[in-house]
Amino acid sequence: MTNEEFQKIVLEKLGNLEDKVVGIGNKVVGLEDKVVGLEDKVVGLEDKVVGLEDKVVGLEDKVVGLEDKVVGLEDKVVSLEDKVVDLGNKVVNLEKGQEEIKKDVKSIIEQTTNLSEFRYEINTKVDKLTEEFNTIEIVTAKNWNDIAKLKAAR
Repeated sequence: MTNEEFQKIVLEKLGNLEDKVVGIGNKVVGLEDKVVGLEDKVVGLEDKVVGLEDKVVGLEDKVVGLEDKVVGLEDKVVSLEDKVVDLGNKVVNLEKGQEEIKKDVKSIIEQTTNLSEFRYEINTKVDKLTEEFNTIEIVTAKNWNDIAKLKAAR
């Protein structure tokens, strides 16, 4: 093999290598473009994550606010339960008082019945006394008349 032939072979091989290096370079450029695209997407994702984090913080604040309101409502429920218990006790006391009033009213009715009977008896006796008094007046008037006649006859 001659020197020229050898150089020709080497040049061919170098040309092939150059083509391959250019192909690899193109592929590297393509990969670099893809990496830049991926970096842009990562930045976009990072922005979205930050936005989500902000929303999560906002939701956490709202949850804390809701928890505070729930605690307030629980306090009000406890207060209402206490008031219901108090009202229950008052109802029991009112029922006891009502029973006592019923006993008193029953006693008053019995006494009223007794007084009505007594009144009727008294009215009957007064009517009888009135009749007897009238009879006594008539008899007394007759006696006075008789006395006057006896005095006149003397």
